[in-house]
Amino acid sequence: MSTKLVIGLDGQSSGERALEFGAKLAEQIGSCELLVVYVIEWSPYSFQTAEENAQRHKRREEEISTARERVVDPAVAQLEAAGLTVTGMVRHGDVADTLNSVAKKEGAAQIVVARSTDKSLSKRIFGSSTATLVMEATVPVTVVS
Repeated sequence: MSTKLVIGLDGQSSGERALEFGAKLAEQIGSCELLVVYVIEWSPYSFQTAEENAQRHKRREEEISTARERVVDPAVAQLEAAGLTVTGMVRHGDVADTLNSVAKKEGAAQIVVARSTDKSLSKRIFGSSTATLVMEATVPVTVVS
């Protein structure tokens, strides 16, 4: 049976660091499947008209396509070129909740993410997705600096 690792991407250099660490970890483990996940922040708790919902759905589909093309597919290609087994996913939702849900559903042993370099006041006051994930995940989380 293969070990599964979830790698959270953010489309930034921090995601690249998580990807690099996850690849090295997979090589050390041996029989390992990487689940590369990009989460588009999205809240279902918005009250809109039927027309706004239709536009929102179209926008969601466009966001998924763009994220897959620009972030996930290149990461998957890079890992496959290194001989690793990998699956790419794009999801909408809360980053921490979504990564944890994917890990639970897929039976992953660990989640790998990278610390953001964003030091804005709002991140310091309200926390970050990484901090929330570390506190709430049901599997171990490795945070790459």
